Amino acid sequence: MNRILHPLLASMLVFGIAACSKQGPDSAAPAAASAPAAAADGKLTVGLAVSTLNNPFFVSLRKGAEDEAKKEGVNLITVDAQDDPAKQQASVEDLIQKKVNVILINPTDSSAVANVVKEATGKGIKVVSLDRSVNGAEVSAHIASDNVAGGKMAGEYLLEKLGGKGRIVELEGIAGSSAARERGEGFHKVVDGKAEVKLLAKQPADFDRAKGLSVMENIIQGNKDIQGVFAHNDEMALGALKAIQAAGLKNVVVVGFDATADAVAAVKAGTLAATVQQQPELIGQYGIQTAKKLASGQSVDKFIPVPLNLIKQ
Repeated sequence: MNRILHPLLASMLVFGIAACSKQGPDSAAPAAASAPAAAADGKLTVGLAVSTLNNPFFVSLRKGAEDEAKKEGVNLITVDAQDDPAKQQASVEDLIQKKVNVILINPTDSSAVANVVKEATGKGIKVVSLDRSVNGAEVSAHIASDNVAGGKMAGEYLLEKLGGKGRIVELEGIAGSSAARERGEGFHKVVDGKAEVKLLAKQPADFDRAKGLSVMENIIQGNKDIQGVFAHNDEMALGALKAIQAAGLKNVVVVGFDATADAVAAVKAGTLAATVQQQPELIGQYGIQTAKKLASGQSVDKFIPVPLNLIKQ
């Protein structure tokens, strides 16, 4: 009897092993769940890490990216750092976990993002910086207007309006951001060393309209003899303009940067002297186009410039 059972049991065991080795559709599900986000529907997946969506400039940048992504069949995941470097690092790490193919990053702080950019590139994810550069880490490309040239353009127009002399104020963007550093650099190339130009104050207002208002109010309290203001972006320029108007100051030339809708309207109304026009939607559009090229193995330029213009009275 035992001699009969042993061969029977052995054959059943062999059959069981063979059956287990044949995995059906359900058995493959765990592997599919861990696949990159891009592989879920066969589309390229791009992460867009924006410094803040409280600023109209970056809302326009996102729109440019969204429109181009829709047109090109690209999955786009946008994360908003709300001007918090720590929040931006966490949100980029989340994009890395989602295994996006390319990350487009607009840094809140150009140096603070270096480590997380290195983390992404170390895992084979291409990174492209938008508007603001990354310090301390290599990216595949940088897409931006020439901020130094824009700052110089603003300075030249301000001095032209002032007849080459006057007492001026500079409202700076977020400390550590490349946009603030470069726009200030271009501006100072024009105004520094001019005997009849005096820089009364140079203070950060963090690219924010409310802060532009409060900082300008404080400056005016200390000195009302002001002829000109250059703000590193339109939000600060519009805040400064409100403070100037509330203080009853006349004939103060205010120049902004970005050409947001509110700023362009203020130029047309004759209250804002000028704004340097970037094209944020084009930056977003170029970002998606560059991501597609990188994902397909094509080479791209390290710096991809976006044209500037000056909108003036």
